[in-house]
Amino acid sequence: MLTPQIPTHFVAFIEHMHAEAGRAWLMRLPQILTHCAARWNLTLGQPFPNLTYHFVLSATRPDGQPVVLKICAPTKEYAEEAAAIGHFGGHGMAQLLDTDADEEALLLERLMPGTTLRPLADIADDAATRIAAGVMRQLWRPVISDFPFPTIQQWREGLTHLRDYYGGGTGPFSPTLVDAAESIYADFTASLAPLVLLHGDLHHDNILAAERAPWLAIDPKGLVGEPAYEVGAFLYNPQDIRQRAELPRILARRLDILAEELAIDRARLHGWGLYTALLSSWWDVEDLGHIGEDSLRCAEVLASLPGLP
Repeated sequence: MLTPQIPTHFVAFIEHMHAEAGRAWLMRLPQILTHCAARWNLTLGQPFPNLTYHFVLSATRPDGQPVVLKICAPTKEYAEEAAAIGHFGGHGMAQLLDTDADEEALLLERLMPGTTLRPLADIADDAATRIAAGVMRQLWRPVISDFPFPTIQQWREGLTHLRDYYGGGTGPFSPTLVDAAESIYADFTASLAPLVLLHGDLHHDNILAAERAPWLAIDPKGLVGEPAYEVGAFLYNPQDIRQRAELPRILARRLDILAEELAIDRARLHGWGLYTALLSSWWDVEDLGHIGEDSLRCAEVLASLPGLP
């Protein structure tokens, strides 16, 4: 069996993110791939392009069924993703076929043709937004699992580090913007709608064209929160959105469509969009050492639009 080539950019990213633990995992990765191929009788293909946090590749079962093999890097995300995909049970989501907890590997349904929502958003953003809303409606249901999924309150802890990091200030982030995000969070968490399990990272590259349903999601984080919180990742994506002409009009139009399609108060979608965009930009500082420019620009534009609560 030929072991798939591990891209150099992926090696560099894992070493940056996980240091010695990442290097040790990379050393074991060929062995993990061999183990998974033998366990599930797979013919391994090549990794998907643009790998970042985990090693994901195509594979084929003996009957010719195409599947996806995902080997999770040394984080806690394996257990959360496996539990989340199991919770969704194929509703709006690629199905979980099997797991290997020891090697933190997931065997997943491969969505075909697998085109992401991004190309459609480039030419017909309204249509892409309605599709995303439809996927959201399929996903959301009350949490019935005993698994300790993270909550939006726990994710908020990331933003509390911002002022600590900048010695009590906000560094390159606008104090007015940070204050607005903190105020929105306090107001909204005091009046939450009934909680559901959210995807947690539902952007254009995580919504794929499929056969058993027109569009399905992949790569859930698994996050407990109110439905309105989900729209944030969609609003501040795809990458390089800050370069789009008429960004204020695009974001305002997305809010209009999402409010209509999801029957959720537009101001609440607007507020969570601003908050999550700023949080995402700060996470890039924590993880990558630089501000997330796209998400920060979206947060600034959302702060400037009328209709915030």
